[in-house]
Amino acid sequence: MKLLEKEEEEQNNCSKCHAMLIVDMQNGETVCSRCGIVADGQMIDYGPESITTTHEDKMKCTRASGLNTYSQHDLGISTDIAMSKTDFNGKSIDSRLVNKMNNLRNWQKWIRVSNSHERRLATILSCMGEAVDTLGLSKNVLETAAILYRNIDNHMDIKGKSIEGMAAAILYMACKRCDVVRSISEISERMSPTKKPKTKIASKYYRMIVMEMGQTSTPTVSTAKYISKFANNAQVDTRVERLALSIAEKTKKTTIMDGKSPHGIAAAYLYMASTLLGYSLPQREISDVADVTEVTIRNRCKEILTNYNIRIILKPANTR
Repeated sequence: MKLLEKEEEEQNNCSKCHAMLIVDMQNGETVCSRCGIVADGQMIDYGPESITTTHEDKMKCTRASGLNTYSQHDLGISTDIAMSKTDFNGKSIDSRLVNKMNNLRNWQKWIRVSNSHERRLATILSCMGEAVDTLGLSKNVLETAAILYRNIDNHMDIKGKSIEGMAAAILYMACKRCDVVRSISEISERMSPTKKPKTKIASKYYRMIVMEMGQTSTPTVSTAKYISKFANNAQVDTRVERLALSIAEKTKKTTIMDGKSPHGIAAAYLYMASTLLGYSLPQREISDVADVTEVTIRNRCKEILTNYNIRIILKPANTR
């Protein structure tokens, strides 16, 4: 410990007069505060390349962002050759040099995705990025989906499978991880405008991933999330939503949800709450919003009423 303290003192003090050293960032030197001797004349500048006044120019002039992202196949740390016919000073570049730059740009693209594995990774990540933008999901979902795909790619052979179907399955699993209510059919419909994967294929890939990765990769989304989503889509009264959430909270400890789709359970709670409060909310409207059949809603309502006796106590209105 004493040796380390001595070394630190020697580094922070002048070697001639043992005075304190001062860092001169403008000249890039470390000088002594007493005798003026230059202790270090080649400092590394970690700041921006030029002095700017706006935030956008400052971000452009930074040497490195230091942020990595799993949503890009190269983790977002590569350098791109800009599409420009002028140099840094704004002068036009010779036509021969422009052709060379174009060739270098093409070679750079080929090198970044040199094999089939990297090409497949870049394609599926870009497909998931487009779907996230279309669905209006957060970047956290995209990063989670990218990490999931990288883990799955190390354990499974994804070669030959549908890119869009695999992207929809992984994005659905990422939504579950992030507690975001999105159905696999909704994700499949918004995946790609040209190549929309079938919901059956995406569901098949999802089951295959679950069997391969184990139960730890399949978190469940709470029923309250589905109730709030369906209530907002159906534009029902707030009191109906609150009552449905209250019934779901009091009946969550039973086994009526085991093996049942959360869509049907949430739709049943919403229909029961609207009926108890006297709102005319037809089953057909709820089934369209929840993407389930009317028979499913009726069956879930019978199961809930069989296990519980629901009693509603209305408070008298305040009269003056």
